[in-house]
Amino acid sequence: MNDWPEGWSGDRDERGRRDDGYGRGSAQAQPEGPQRMRHVQRQQPARPAVPPPARRPGTQPPAPGVPPQQTQSPDTYGGYDSGYNTGQVYGSPAGPGGPAQPPSGPGGPGRPGRAPGPAPDWRKRIKIGSIALVSALVVTSVSTYFWADSKVRREVDLSKVVERPKEGDCTTYLIVGSDSREGMSDEEKKKLHTGSAEGKRTDSMMILAKCSSGNTMISLPRDSDVEIPSFVGSESGKKFPAQGRRVKLNAAYAEDGPELLVRTVEHNTGLRIDHYAEIGFAGFANIVDALGGVELDIEEGFKDEKSGADFKAGKQTLNGEQSLAFVRTRYAFAESDLQRTKNQQKFLSALAGQAATPSTVLNPFELYPLLGAGLDTLIVDKDMGLYDMGQMFFAMKGVNGGDGVSMNMPISGQRGGNLVWDKAKVQQLVKQIQNDEKVTVRGN
Repeated sequence: MNDWPEGWSGDRDERGRRDDGYGRGSAQAQPEGPQRMRHVQRQQPARPAVPPPARRPGTQPPAPGVPPQQTQSPDTYGGYDSGYNTGQVYGSPAGPGGPAQPPSGPGGPGRPGRAPGPAPDWRKRIKIGSIALVSALVVTSVSTYFWADSKVRREVDLSKVVERPKEGDCTTYLIVGSDSREGMSDEEKKKLHTGSAEGKRTDSMMILAKCSSGNTMISLPRDSDVEIPSFVGSESGKKFPAQGRRVKLNAAYAEDGPELLVRTVEHNTGLRIDHYAEIGFAGFANIVDALGGVELDIEEGFKDEKSGADFKAGKQTLNGEQSLAFVRTRYAFAESDLQRTKNQQKFLSALAGQAATPSTVLNPFELYPLLGAGLDTLIVDKDMGLYDMGQMFFAMKGVNGGDGVSMNMPISGQRGGNLVWDKAKVQQLVKQIQNDEKVTVRGN
């Protein structure tokens, strides 16, 4: 029995061993020729046909005659995996049947690709943004105007003033600070040293002439000696004839209010008053506080128990309470009311200079509190609009900036404790204002 596989019998030597011709010489005289070795070839399994890959959108089709390129699979080389990487990244399709992943595009990896759009038109965007900003500012300004206009108290009717002087070339304002305690609590009256007197009287009066030749601010001492002319009662409508009565100027206001005060100023000066503006104690202090105080340079310190003033010389910022004390003090000065009117002019100019600035007017966080603090207590004539008020403040600011003249009404002496005006200088002063000429007259 042969244990060797068929085809492996070979020749055997004398001892019965198989001689396969390997490792030993042959017993034949001639060398053996090449022997054919049987080769067993592994049969390749049939591969399924792989369809050509789908063409991506936006790519060019293959040229005619060029066979489509196919992805090699691991069994391409007779079922042998060479182990070489096909160049694909982990997570991408490994071949036919692999998970499909959307191609990367301008939106980023994994997002559907799309054709790049046109560059943004920045000019158009800036134009649209500018229009939107301007529109918002216009709406805000218009809303602010109507809100502020609704808060103004137009209570003075200058049409009731009779026998008025001729109109001049300048715009004139009669600015009055009254000692009205309207709306003040007992605690506020005590804090501001206003007392508790009923009614109201003028605490300060001045004429502001807004002219192209320069602005002029003229203080009218409340102790000025004036004549009460004929007038028509503001409430009764009754006409009162002139009686030649001479009184202090502030008595005209106490007798029949703003209309008689305007009539008396026009009669004794010959200057027509175009607008009237009045503010009380509370409104004055509130405006200053809304501004955050007013910076003032006090040349010489003074103290007054009645007004509550206690100031040292030098630059300082006054709050509402201190400001009211500063403009009301009279007993601490040898010139009494004349020095007080100078202080009032100085302070009002500084107040207007700080209020009528772009940082205040264009900043709603400062403008709204300022208007809210002052408009409730501001009393004006029926023909005075917000524009006229703005012109008044800017005119006062101009005086403070050196563009104009600040003075007291020229005084020639006293009569029974009243201050008598210098008629010649007053006439010259009024003529220069009426004709819009540079003011050369100087007062006390």
